[in-house]
Amino acid sequence: MMMQQLKGTGVALVTPFDAKLRVDFEGLDKLLQLTTAGGINYFVVHGTTGEAATTTTEEKREILAFIKAHNPKGLPIVYGIGGNSTNDILQKIASTDFQGIAAILTVSPYYNRPSQEGIYLHYKAIADDCPVPIILYNVPSRTGSNLEATTVLRLSEHTNIWGIKEASGDLVQCLAIAKDKRDDFLLISGDDILTVTMIAIGAAGVVSTLANGFPSQVCQMVEATLRNDYMKARKYQFALLKMHELVSKVGNPVATKQILEVLAICKNYVRLPLARLSGEGIEKIRAAVGDLL
Repeated sequence: MMMQQLKGTGVALVTPFDAKLRVDFEGLDKLLQLTTAGGINYFVVHGTTGEAATTTTEEKREILAFIKAHNPKGLPIVYGIGGNSTNDILQKIASTDFQGIAAILTVSPYYNRPSQEGIYLHYKAIADDCPVPIILYNVPSRTGSNLEATTVLRLSEHTNIWGIKEASGDLVQCLAIAKDKRDDFLLISGDDILTVTMIAIGAAGVVSTLANGFPSQVCQMVEATLRNDYMKARKYQFALLKMHELVSKVGNPVATKQILEVLAICKNYVRLPLARLSGEGIEKIRAAVGDLL
């Protein structure tokens, strides 16, 4: 069952750019090879890490087609389709070719700051209309509103809503979801730093940004935790701690692309309003990458 294939480690892929801020498909190919060899379980395309806010509709199509064509293990693809207009999302769904897409990841509406009833009706409309399953995405630090546990549990009753990427950082809220969710509803960590803790309370894995640069370490951490081997899991979590701190301070995907530049996967170019990392920040990331290799 496809739902089972979305357990473990999903990598929230960056979108590499060249010096002219065009999509760097050579860099993307290197990234797909690195993460596939590292053991990731599925790709997440066009999320926050992929700079979905500043890539065009045509670029999104080209990137998706490229990933489908350079996916030798046939790993599942979770495709980001989100926004703060329900009708616009439904139009995007109507114009999307879902061949090869396992599910969509759709962020809770931002800026509008809807009520919980508004959020529920937003997701219900998407789930009713979408030909593939839905993964909810709660990230209040970016959206300005929280997808509360009671609303998540209510939405989980919809047969086309398979899970939630939970990036609120609120473990009490995550516990409430884990306690009362149906057995096959996927609670997925949206914070690398909380992966071990989230799996310990019932999460199925993580959608990881650090897995772009360190897929093997993240995958082994997740696999160890799913086996209840917490001694090994803590070893990886603690080893990644410094990198977590740097990514949190610098911001994602700016720090993530800098990691990949150090690893010679792609350059650290980002599109405005994001700005490239420079100076001392680069040196700190270079040192932290060296510690992990």
